Amino acid sequence: MITLSGIRFSYDGREQTLFKDLSLEIPAGSMTAILGPNGAGKSTLLHLVLGLLKPHAGTIRLDQRRRHSYSRRELGRLVGMVSQTDVIPFSFTVLEYVLLGRAPYLNVLALPGEEDVRIAEWALERLGLTDMARRTTDTLSGGEQQLVLLARALAQQPRILLLDEPTAHLDLGNKGRVLRIMEQMVADGVTAVFTTHEPDLVAAAADYVVLMRAGQTLAAGALADVFTSENLSRTYDVPVTVAHVDGRRVVLS
Repeated sequence: MITLSGIRFSYDGREQTLFKDLSLEIPAGSMTAILGPNGAGKSTLLHLVLGLLKPHAGTIRLDQRRRHSYSRRELGRLVGMVSQTDVIPFSFTVLEYVLLGRAPYLNVLALPGEEDVRIAEWALERLGLTDMARRTTDTLSGGEQQLVLLARALAQQPRILLLDEPTAHLDLGNKGRVLRIMEQMVADGVTAVFTTHEPDLVAAAADYVVLMRAGQTLAAGALADVFTSENLSRTYDVPVTVAHVDGRRVVLS
């Protein structure tokens, strides 16, 4: 579903090249985790896939088409993103903000219709946020805002969902809720890609794993093949042990 070939990228003003020859394939219908320490290039990779950043060289294909061949509307219907750094600039109600996810389906200057409102309300219900629909976004806590961002992405109905540290600001209960929503979306045919620096989250949720360090892909493949003590030790440059406890993978360091 996502293919990167020979990607080269560096930020303006920085001499060091972050990605020198990055090539990667993300399987369709997978729950893919991009795991690595801070500064590995995880968020940058998602921004390149979405088109917020442009590679200096190489190609990015989404569903076998070059990303730049999609119109903005087509891309909005194909790819949704939940960012950890999103700032809501105005005081919307929660329902109004979630309705922004319907923008790729509306004509210019058109208002959301009854079907758009129904889908937005469905997204809020899926995340247990129905009672918050009339609250304003400037009253939300960090964790609540993260859930609202995911609701907006649900309302967008994308086939590819990118999530940057999706559980970073959430308590245990809401973390479990988000993981269940992600799993259901994948079961419905969505390709989900999330970044994290938490190996335990990967062990609990992912079926495909990409290990990154300093702009390089150290390993990529099925969880059972890639999520090993040796690979995680290379990724974090410290001794890491992957143990099996009651049929679950547990990370010890």
